Amino acid sequence: MPNLASVLNQLQQERDRLTSQLQSLNNALLALRGVNMTPARRRGKMSAAGRARIAAAQRARWAKVKGQKVVSIASPKRRRMSAAAIAHIRAGQKARWAKWRNAQKKR
Repeated sequence: MPNLASVLNQLQQERDRLTSQLQSLNNALLALRGVNMTPARRRGKMSAAGRARIAAAQRARWAKVKGQKVVSIASPKRRRMSAAAIAHIRAGQKARWAKWRNAQKKR
């Protein structure tokens, strides 16, 4: 039984030592957290066209406030593919899928 008492005493001393180490680590973390813990923000990239649209919209708002003529900020017309171009793309895609299906059947 005296051996058990010494083991318990050693375990309590180890616990006290670890508790003091944890306390010092917590203090260090608190000190560092006060310095700069704001996470770095990741900024998105904006295209030149997007910036131009925003700038044009702001100019239009200011023109409206100042009572000047408001310039339209409509985006340019989108390009449209011809029916022949769409048909050509569809035919090519159908051929690619047919080739893929044939390859799957041969497995």
